[in-house]
This record gives sequence, C-alpha cells and structure tokens, in this order.
Amino acid sequence: MLSSRARGRLTVMALGLLFLLSIGAAGIAWERWRNEPPAPCGAVPSERQLEWLRMEWYAFVHFGINTFTNREWGFGDEASSLFSPSTIDVDGTVRAFREAGMSGLIYTAKHHDGFCLWPTRSTQHNVAHSPWKNGQGDVVRLFADSCAKEGLKFGIYVSPWDRHHAEYGRAGYLVDFEQQVRELLTHYGEIFEIWFDGAQGGDGYYGGARENRCIESDAYYNFPHIINLVRQLQPNCIVWGADNLGDVRWGGSEKGCAPYPCVNVVNPDTPDEKWISWEADTTINRAGWFWHPDQQTSVKSPQELMDIYFASVGHGANLILNVALNRDGQADGADLASLAAFGEMRRKLLTEDYALGARATASSVRRQSRRYAAGNAVDGDEETYWCSAEEDALPVYLELRLSKPATFDVVRLREQIRLGQRVQAFRLEAWRDGAWKEIDGGGMSIGYRVMRRLAQPITTDRVRLVVTRSRACPCISEFSLLRTPGAVQHTSQASGSCDQPHDAYLSRKRWSSPAPDACAAWDGKEDTCWQSDAAPLIIDLGETRTFNGFACLPSQNDSSERLADHFCLEVSTDAQNWSIVSEGEFSNVRANPILQRIVFPSTVAARYVRLTGRSTQKSFITTVAEFYLLPPPMPSRSGAADNDVK
Repeated sequence: MLSSRARGRLTVMALGLLFLLSIGAAGIAWERWRNEPPAPCGAVPSERQLEWLRMEWYAFVHFGINTFTNREWGFGDEASSLFSPSTIDVDGTVRAFREAGMSGLIYTAKHHDGFCLWPTRSTQHNVAHSPWKNGQGDVVRLFADSCAKEGLKFGIYVSPWDRHHAEYGRAGYLVDFEQQVRELLTHYGEIFEIWFDGAQGGDGYYGGARENRCIESDAYYNFPHIINLVRQLQPNCIVWGADNLGDVRWGGSEKGCAPYPCVNVVNPDTPDEKWISWEADTTINRAGWFWHPDQQTSVKSPQELMDIYFASVGHGANLILNVALNRDGQADGADLASLAAFGEMRRKLLTEDYALGARATASSVRRQSRRYAAGNAVDGDEETYWCSAEEDALPVYLELRLSKPATFDVVRLREQIRLGQRVQAFRLEAWRDGAWKEIDGGGMSIGYRVMRRLAQPITTDRVRLVVTRSRACPCISEFSLLRTPGAVQHTSQASGSCDQPHDAYLSRKRWSSPAPDACAAWDGKEDTCWQSDAAPLIIDLGETRTFNGFACLPSQNDSSERLADHFCLEVSTDAQNWSIVSEGEFSNVRANPILQRIVFPSTVAARYVRLTGRSTQKSFITTVAEFYLLPPPMPSRSGAADNDVK
C-alpha cells in the first residue's frame, strides 16, 4: 500500500502528464486550425474536368464522305462507295500532332451526313459498305490505335443530327443513335471526350424522303439518358455540348476564341450553380473543317495560331484545332508546316518562367501558415497556393522580387480552382522609376488559367498582382512571367487567306446594280457589305460573261445567328427572264462565316446575276461582304483567255 507521499507524487506526475498532453493536443488543434484550407467558394470542377483542363490544346480531325464530295455538310444521300482513300497515313499525322505539343485528338466518327467511319451495326451507311479495304476497314480504330502508340488521348465526335437516317426526328432514330454511342465508347479504349454537335436538324435525304426535319429542341435526343450511358461506360470521359448538360460548353464561335472573362460557373449564387468549362474550336485552314482541293493557300500562319492560342487558352479555355485529311488520307504539308512552326513558338513561350523561384511576399497570409505562403505561387507546383487572410479587406497583393531584372510581355496566373473560381478583378503592376506603375489594369477573372499579353515588353525585377474584387479570399497557385518568342520560320510556301481572292476571279470593274448600296459586295473591303432580309442581290456584269461558279463571303462584322444558310443563284441575258443555275446550302455559315465557294456542273453565259438568300429559319438576313464569279477552266491553247481576270 502506497504511502500518502507516494500517492502525492503520482498525482503530481499524472497532473503534469495531463498538462503536457493538453498542451500537445492544443498544439495539434492549433496546427490543424492554421493549416485548414478555406471552404470552397461556389461550384468546383470535378476531377474529370480538372484533368481535361490540364490538356490545354489538342487536335480535331475531319475526314469522311465530305472529303470526297468537296462539301462541309453532306446532304445524307452520298453513296458509301464514295469513301475510297488510296491509303490513310494516320500514324504520320498523329505523330505530327505529338511533335507539335498537342495532348490528344478528337476524330469525327460521324458527321451530319450520317456516314459512320466504323463498321457499326446501327446502319448500313458505313465504311463496311465502302470499297476501302474491301469493306474490312475501321477508321476510328486506326486513330485510336495510333493515339495509343504516340501517347495522345483519344476522343470522339458523333453528330446527333443525321441527314441520312429515315427515322431522324422520330423515336426510331434514337435507338440507333444510342447504339452508335455505345459502340464508340465500348470498342476503342479510353475516350477522353465525346462531342455532341449542336445542330437541330434541317433539310436532308432522310432515307429518300428529302424533306426538312427540324427538332424543337435538344430535348429530342434525351441527353440526360445519353450522359448516364457515357458515365456508365466511360466515367472519365468529358461530355461536350449535350444541351449544356455536359462538362464543357462551346466558346461561341468557330474562330478559336473564348470569351473573357471566361467564367466557368453557371447559375452563380443559386441552388443550380455548377461548373462547366469552356472549349474554343477552329480550323488551321480557312477553307473549312473538311479538306478542299484549293486549300493550300488558305492555311493560317504560325503567328495567327499564336493569336488564337492567347484568345482561347490564354482566356482560360481549352483549344481544339482542326487539321483535315485529304483524299489520300493525309494532312496537307502546308497545314502541318504551320502547325509545327506554331508548336515551336509555343514551346519557346513556355520554356522559361522568369518568376520561378522568385522571392515572394504578400499583403497577408491565411492564418500565418506556411502552407499558404506567398512562395507557393512561384514553386512550379499548381497544387500549392498563396491564400490571403480571410479577414483582409480588398485589395490584397502578391509581390515578386526577381534575382535580377527580366524582360517579359506575358503574365500567366492560375487559381487553385479546387476551391472555386474566386477572383473577379485584378491589375498588374511593375516597379519602375522608383514607384509602382500599372502595366495591365484589365484583368477580370483568373480561373484555371489566364495569360495577359502586355502592350509592350517590360523589364523589371519587381512585379505584383493586386486583387481588387473576389468572391472570397484569393487562392493563387501560379504567378508566371513569360516572353513571347520571335516568329519561327514557316517552311511552307503557302500563304494568304481564303477570305481574299487567291484563285482567278472574273474582273468586277464594270459591275453595277439597280441598288445603290450593292457595290459594297464587290468593293474589295471585307468590313463593308450589302444586306437584305427580302430583296435579292442583282448584278449587271456590264456585258455577257462566261463563268463556272461563284464565291460569296458573308458579313464579317455582324452577328451570324440570322445569316441566310441557303441560296438560289439565277442568271439572265436581259434582266427579265431568269434561269436557276444553282441552289443549295451555305453549310455551317452561322457558326463559321467563311468564304462560300460554289462550282456549277457546267459553265454558263449571262450578263445579269441574281443571288437570293433563303433559310430554314423564320427570320434571316442575306449579307454579302464580297461576291466573285469563277471563270471557266483555262483553255489548253496559247494566247489570252476570253475573260480578263482580277
């Protein structure tokens, strides 16, 4: 039995131990509290969306029936036998994408014409019924396997609109459409993104009905069911479109631009708030999404691609850049040369970050924790971040002190978007002539990524980010200073634009019209145009001319939502009696108002031309920024041609 003195000692020891334990527990609780991250602010991206954002840019490939018909949108009545490439160099094309720095590829497995580039069981309108490889070929398989070899992610475009299917617009088509989605997501490995284009029907073949079938809304496709199917078969697959029920939405045009500010949160501050990222899409060649015989002089230059990169990736979106294959199953050399040169420019831009490892300080740090220190923004790890004190009133700042002065003209910023998109306004300042000077005051959002191009290069050793408006305390994971490289040699001889006449067109010197403002259609200026919501464009050529087609550039300035998407071209010798020589569709003109080039089956001779715009929509306008007539093929004899050309 312990003595009272021993019991006293034990009591003191126990109390001391309890005291130490309580201090330790308090310390642990204190450290846990100090390092506790801020609560997410609003909607946040899923892990699937976050991985997709890290891809940054990747390829689109359009190759199918339209490649062999010289069209952008097939009507649906094309015979499967038309698909007959002599060879398909998928490996070479995909390798060029990887070497340019692309992270993946999305292939158009089925466009609006309904022709399936894999041996589907859903329709006979597919490659199994073409002469290519005696009906044993599978283009989707070629691309999937090549991407796997080259280490690129593989995605699928499948159009919900089907101008071939007899049951389109009815319940019967939905069974086959689901079957197509199921096959594409089951047989070709991991799919990183599936594209459901937004077309809502129109005129088509429809099994021989040859009629107009417009659906009332995307509800017809039952996208909630389709998305559930995607989630079941490919849980990590990004869904593009799908009536904005998917993971990603369109940038708003086919020029490769995304809006700025690029806000990823939809329905903010409501129970329906959710995260939907942006994707910008465009073509490397102005001729269109599919290959066209005269496109070599229409390729976009590396510098133009760099401008597109800043207007998409630099705004916080991902960029999908289309490269079409020709009838031999190869990408044009001019396209690949420009792509390679741009890829080198991009690599040089991202090679050196002058801010990496800089000494960073901030107006405050969340709970004085090293976990949220200013240096986290310049450590090269996008998962770590600087976070200001919650109690701090705006503005707050993050300042960098470089080891030596650097010259830069691009500032790249990232937020830790696992905690939401927070920053709503900011400015950039540099220490110059003994004071802080604003170098960019137009920042409105950051999100996953924003790249601010400065008006001119800045040389300094001190830079700071000043956040002036934010939904919650800013969480900045990256603060980078970059320098735009000089132009990289573009080895292709191709140059020019399909928005400018690069073929021989008939001279327009003697043209006139009863309408006094019609001359805007042939004044050589793309920023002027003739337009009408009813009257046709009538042109007096000044004399009888022989021509083989026409080219029409829609307005480049106004909203394209109401542009006429069908046309009728008539000719006359006396302006009284008119004959239709061509009528049809300006495919995809509302989303991509590029030069429309229509070739007639045979040459015609006339003095007067009348162009009438039409549309499947109730309200539309016809606009003509520039109108040209195509001369007949040059005669195979010496001497001047009958028609003078411009």
